[in-house]
Amino acid sequence: MANLIKGNTGDWEVVIGLEVHAQVSSKAKLFSGAATAFGAGPNEQVSLVDAAMPGMLPVINKECVRQAVRTGLAMGCAINLKSVFARKNYFYADLPQGYQISQYELPVVGEGEITIDLEDGESKQVGIERLHLEQDAGKSIHDQDPTKSYIDLNRSGVALMEIVSKPDMRSADEAAAYVTKLRSILRYIGACDGNMAEGSMRADVNISVRRPGEPLGTRAELKNINSIRFIRQAVDYEVKRQIMLIEDGGEVVQETRLFDSIKGETRSMRSKEDAHDYRYFPDPDLLPLVIESAFVEEMKGTLPELPDTKKDRFISDFGLSAYDAGVLVSERETASYYEAVAAKADPKLAANWVISELFGRLNKAGKDITDSPVSPENLGNLLSLISDNTISGKIAKEVFNEMFETGKDAKDIVEEKGLKQITDTGAIEAIVDGIIANSPGQVEQYRSGKTGLIGWFVGQVMKETQGKANPGVVNQLLKSKLEG
Repeated sequence: MANLIKGNTGDWEVVIGLEVHAQVSSKAKLFSGAATAFGAGPNEQVSLVDAAMPGMLPVINKECVRQAVRTGLAMGCAINLKSVFARKNYFYADLPQGYQISQYELPVVGEGEITIDLEDGESKQVGIERLHLEQDAGKSIHDQDPTKSYIDLNRSGVALMEIVSKPDMRSADEAAAYVTKLRSILRYIGACDGNMAEGSMRADVNISVRRPGEPLGTRAELKNINSIRFIRQAVDYEVKRQIMLIEDGGEVVQETRLFDSIKGETRSMRSKEDAHDYRYFPDPDLLPLVIESAFVEEMKGTLPELPDTKKDRFISDFGLSAYDAGVLVSERETASYYEAVAAKADPKLAANWVISELFGRLNKAGKDITDSPVSPENLGNLLSLISDNTISGKIAKEVFNEMFETGKDAKDIVEEKGLKQITDTGAIEAIVDGIIANSPGQVEQYRSGKTGLIGWFVGQVMKETQGKANPGVVNQLLKSKLEG
């Protein structure tokens, strides 16, 4: 069985399920007209509804419903034409109502599944249990005063989609791949910006361990993890903690834990509540949400080509490897950039340059592909110069560096610097003849069997021509003359 972990007393299997909270891309909150933009000052985006003032009634935001339905469709899930909002009762200082409006027994989106891509090239299906809409809580701030806590209600009432997976994942890598794919889908369809650093997407990770073939173990929930790297670290730590605890004769307790990213460890936060602890009941201020089939069909028509479909097309149409296609479709902007390059150049060459050269320079400069100084059209022009033998691959890298620094077109740089490749056989032959005549020792060694010296001869020709000689012509001429 794959993904088993060796303990001191035998093998263990890890069972992981995730609850991902994704902030809906909407200019207003789920039940009020207050703004949702990131970065506002404390309590600048709070309506009377968000602050739970007496007599205030929630009114559902249609845009949030629209995005939830689109997300469900993009994940291949069933859409429930009737869903119900419920009150989830618990007390937090930053939850003004004393309850959260969420969905419980009847969510807007039902079961489905997504395909995750693993680093070894394999793929796996992970089931989706449900997607429901709910409002976010506010934020308690404890470091502004030694004796007081402050409350910022800007996030109170912000619309969240809680996407609940089935417990189908068996490793930290699979959990990371799942969040990566989910984030990609959400960003493709524009339902959530996926900015984990700003809190618009975060994950609660449920982890348990068991002996292979045995019933599910007791799970611990790791709360509010806001980066894929931290998800990996948190899972790895928690799995080791649970295995060591059981092997030492202890028991895992059902609880909510926090991940300390600085120490790289989890710590207990509170005992984990069950559904009955929240005393769910239908919200009396909100009628059931009824969606028409025509609305669902309309939402299907708004979906773009999704990552998996695009990946399959890149493999079949462009002849790319599954790995390269997966990298290029991970972000919608990257896929669009690549397709624009491939429209002007060989698709495989385009993939190599986008993944290796462009990504490398962007990472070094701390830029996103949308901020690339090299447009896809200009990169396509550069690659066409390689394909038609105007410049060599080595010269192309020099040209690309200048393009990245200046934003100039490839052809202009080649013309200005006189970088065109020498393809005139006669001109190259004269240089080859001169190098052979001036290198009798190397010629003798080559003809005595040290054929690896061909590289030295090629280097001399390229040095003489400042790298402009056509490598294919150089190799052909050298072999003909040295072996003749």
